Amino acid sequence: MGIVSQEAIKQFQALMDQVDEPLKTTFQNVHQGYLVETFGRFLRAREWNVVKAHKMLIDCLNWRVQNEIDNILAKPILPIDMYRGVRDSQLIGLSGYSREGMPVFAIGVGLSTFDKASVHNYVQSHIQINEYRDRVILPSASKKYGKPITTCVKVLDMTGLKLSALSHIKLLTIISTVDDLNYPEKTSTYYIVNAPYIFSACWKVVKPLLQERTRRKVQVLSGCGTDELLKIMDYESLPRFCKREGSGSSRHSLNGRDNCFSLDHHFHQQLYDYIKRQSFINESVQPIKQGSFHVDVPEPAAEGTQIAKTIEYEFNKFGNGNGVSDSLGGLKIDGD
Repeated sequence: MGIVSQEAIKQFQALMDQVDEPLKTTFQNVHQGYLVETFGRFLRAREWNVVKAHKMLIDCLNWRVQNEIDNILAKPILPIDMYRGVRDSQLIGLSGYSREGMPVFAIGVGLSTFDKASVHNYVQSHIQINEYRDRVILPSASKKYGKPITTCVKVLDMTGLKLSALSHIKLLTIISTVDDLNYPEKTSTYYIVNAPYIFSACWKVVKPLLQERTRRKVQVLSGCGTDELLKIMDYESLPRFCKREGSGSSRHSLNGRDNCFSLDHHFHQQLYDYIKRQSFINESVQPIKQGSFHVDVPEPAAEGTQIAKTIEYEFNKFGNGNGVSDSLGGLKIDGD
């Protein structure tokens, strides 16, 4: 770490020492004991400007307090059939770990339909996975590998990407905004696999709009990306859709325990069991309510709005030019 970085972190620490107790309390769930790494994430997200990074973190902490994010892991999505619907239509799961110990999250961008629950359910589920990653998975990995592990790897499967998912742009912009403003720099690399022509066409237009630090994180791999991904992880940690050409991120498999998107997979079983245990602890104070946990979402940054509008424009143009009426599904790369 350079002298400039050390000085910036020192200044950041001094500013954070002055915050009120409620913000200090929720900050503990953010940093998990890794203060330097956390300050570094927010500084990188604001180009090492201490004043801007401090404001970003304070806004994040206020958002957490106002929306009771510290308690979101005690708020199960009920009934269980509703949660299963979320898992079947919002395809994300933990497939394993890189050789450096970073969690590998698989995301089925092209086949996520977001049609089994409300927007609030999907946002709640996304934040719960973020919080479980930051409070449980990353601290456990850090302990296992004997070093701070504060970021993850994401493998995005574009199988099935269609123009029709333009209907999901609003939801995906909400999720991306949550990540950009409250979970910055949590992803070290995005690997894009099984990319059809429609993605390549859009990527050429979107890529120049991204900040340089985000562009450097994105790697578009050939085919299902097996050879490249095996350079950073073992075969067992590969997402199922990367293990052979044309496999794709099917929503179902003969054995749900082998499909990291499935509620029957051990990751989602552990996550849901954890949330239920936390809810039982809190139940004596406040009964568990069915329904979604509503979270206020800040307005997206100008860059995010521009990217969303560009995607929508380009895909509409692509559809009109090719006589295609189907849609897109979750293309936006966020800045986390």
